[in-house]
Formats: sequence, structure tokens, C-alpha cells
Amino acid sequence: MNTLLHLFSALVFLACTSPTLGRQDAAPTDGARRGPSRGSVIFIHPDGTGLAHWGLARVAHVGPDGELAWDRLPEIGIYRPHMRDSLAPSSHSGATVHAYGVKVPQDSFGMDGAEIPVSAGGERISVMREAMRAGLAVGIVNSGHIAEPGTAVFLASSPKRTDYTGICAKLLIDRPNVILGGGEAYFLPKGVTGRHGAGLREDGRNLIEEARTAGYTVVFTREELAAVPAETTHLLGLFAAVNTYDDRNEETLRAAKSPIYAPNAPTVAEMERAALRILARQPNGFFLAVEEEGSDNFSNCHNAAGLIEAMRRADEAIAVAEQFRVNAPNTLVLVAADSSASGAQLVAMPEKEGVIVAGKPLPTTLPNDPAPLDGVDGRNTVPFLAKPDSTGRVLPFAVAWASFEDGGDPVIVRAAGPNSALLRGSIDNTAIYRAIYTTLFGRSPDRATPNR
Repeated sequence: MNTLLHLFSALVFLACTSPTLGRQDAAPTDGARRGPSRGSVIFIHPDGTGLAHWGLARVAHVGPDGELAWDRLPEIGIYRPHMRDSLAPSSHSGATVHAYGVKVPQDSFGMDGAEIPVSAGGERISVMREAMRAGLAVGIVNSGHIAEPGTAVFLASSPKRTDYTGICAKLLIDRPNVILGGGEAYFLPKGVTGRHGAGLREDGRNLIEEARTAGYTVVFTREELAAVPAETTHLLGLFAAVNTYDDRNEETLRAAKSPIYAPNAPTVAEMERAALRILARQPNGFFLAVEEEGSDNFSNCHNAAGLIEAMRRADEAIAVAEQFRVNAPNTLVLVAADSSASGAQLVAMPEKEGVIVAGKPLPTTLPNDPAPLDGVDGRNTVPFLAKPDSTGRVLPFAVAWASFEDGGDPVIVRAAGPNSALLRGSIDNTAIYRAIYTTLFGRSPDRATPNR
């Protein structure tokens, strides 16, 4: 606790920790004395989530005095997100740092210039592909399309982030055990219609048929995912043509009568559970990377309702991981974004001031403040209502936005399980790789002896 107090002001400390901090899991401190422990890893990447995003999630879903699953994780760190050539990361450069443990230019998708990076472990290989080489099971889960960098960079490198069809082809090369997300259109050739829409591939390849030939069970809906046979070892799930959500602003979604998330697509937590059923049966351990991408995309289009729903889903994924860890305590649960998207801010004031009042449409902006305000259905709609506080009060709030960009603000890291103390205090973004590597291989990457 003293380590945290000298790093954070009392205000930030109270905002982002829980009363259980330091009470759970004495193992990290003991493990730090004994040396690293080997185990499996669940890395949850709620993309674009800074401290303010979690504050919004808390008041919206459990109330200002409640606790999210995120709050209950015992270890906490402040992560410095800068890249080699920029103080702010991109999603693909942030993911590259997670996968390789070294700083790269901001425009990097598993690359360092024209080459794959030399990782902190000493080789031109990501930590997930190195885990596969060592006989561990691996999987990626994404609520966006499966070429999204937060998970795809662990398995693929590309000179161009937007080469979605090329990235999807690379994901299958090493036969990872689990690939679940959106993006069916990038697996099918033009002229072929799949379960969710038309294909977009220019090379004529049908990656779905190639996956089946390679031994994958392929599913397309929540119901099919739930019915996957118990003996399945390789699973590909494609639950939307592109993303499982519609990341446009509230006004556009309302006009189109489009839901925020596709109703027939599984949530990120449901995909995570399915992945864990497969990976947990593998004898050598596993590495699962799980991304809720909607938290970033809805922020970047200033859709506060979408953001708040995405945060609920991200926290549900954390709860699933923690439930798994209770039964498999040699599992590191690690939660980190790589940036804080669009400067989302909870805005509230006493209702007697007449600006943010339950049931009363919000102004476009606060007086003398150009930042746009969102209510439950976008601009000029009624405020959100928090869940009740400890006295039963229900208070209104709005969401203000600073930009449409991923910011360079520090990111909050939460963790539990073996080696989670490596993520305590003030850390660099490269520490994510180091904690994953240390847990999967039982040694620090500094002591790795790579086979070049």
C-alpha cells in the first residue's frame, strides 16, 4: 500500500482502487521473493480505456460506491504509453509493444520499420508465437473484426494496418487453437456470400474452407458457439461480417434503427468462456488474449451509450477470467489498454444548478465550455442515471469529449495471480510483455536464451 501511496495522489488512489487492495493474493509479494512462477495467462485488453472510462463504468453499472470486477483485482500500476516517435500510441503500435516488449514507431503493426521487431526475449518473434513454439495452447478473442491489432499483432505482422485480408490469412498459418471475433468478410473471396454478408478478398482464397481443412470447427452464431463439441481442439468463430457492434454515433444508429451490438453475436465474455473450455484442457498451459474493441471505437465516434455498454462487457470478461483463476490459481489475469480514447469525462453537478437534471435534455455544451455533451441517446438528450449510491441516491451525469483521438494519458493496469507484482506501481508499456513472458516461461526475458 505504501508503494501505491507515494505514486498517486489520494484522489486518484481512491478513484481507481478498491478496499480489497492488499487483502487478496499474498502470493505476488511472496512470489517476488521466491522468483517468477510459471503458469497460464489471460490478457484482457479493453481498448482505449483510461481511468475516466472505468469511472464511467462504475457509476453506470454498480453505482459510485459499488465495485466492478476491475476494481477487485488486487494489483495496480500506472502504465506509460509512449512510443519511440510519439508521446501517444496507436492501437497497432501499442499492441506491438505488448507482443514484443520493445518500443516501436507509432505506425507499426507487429513491425519495426521494415522488419519484425527483435523482442525483449531476443528473437524476432512475438510472445504468443513463442508460446506456441514451446507447446502452449493459444487463442485470440475480439469483439471487433479479428484483424484488429490488439489481438492480431500477437500472431501476425503487416506493413499496413488496414490490410485486413492479408492479416487474417496470416492468423491461420501457425494453427492457433482459438480465433473468435468478427470479420467473416475478410475470410471469403469476392463473389462468395457467407453467413453474415459478402466476401472482400481479392486473392480468391476461402479461408473458412482452408480452416476446416486444417481441422478447425467453424461457428457463426452464439447458439453454434454454445454447441461446440467438448472434444474440439481448434475453433474458428466469425460472428459478424466486420465488427459485432455498430460503431457509429447515437444519432446515426437511431436513424438506421441499428442496435449497438449484433443480437446474434456472442459477447466478448461468452467468447472468452468458450476459448477457456478449449485452452484449459491443454496440458502445457495457455495464453489467451481477449479484446473488447467497442470501448475504443465508441469513444472515437463520441457514442457515450455505446462506450458504457462496451465497458460493461469488458468488465464481464474480467469477471470470467477471475472466476477461472479461482479454480486455476496459477493463471495470471492481466488487464490493460494501450491508450485513453477521446478523453471521455464524466460530468456532473448538483441538480439545483439546473444544467444536468434527471429527465431534462442536456445542453449541447456546458456554459462557456466547448466540449460536446452526450446523454443517453446522444446530443441534447436526457442525462444518464447512475446506479444508486450507498444511501440509495440516484444521481444524473453526462459524458463530455475532448477529441476523436487515442490519447497519451497514462493507462491503469490491473492484475491478479502469479507474477502480478511485476505490474505494480509506475511501469512502462513494455512491462506487459515482461509479465506475460515471465509467467508463460517461468523466467525473465532478460535471462532468455533464444535459439537464433
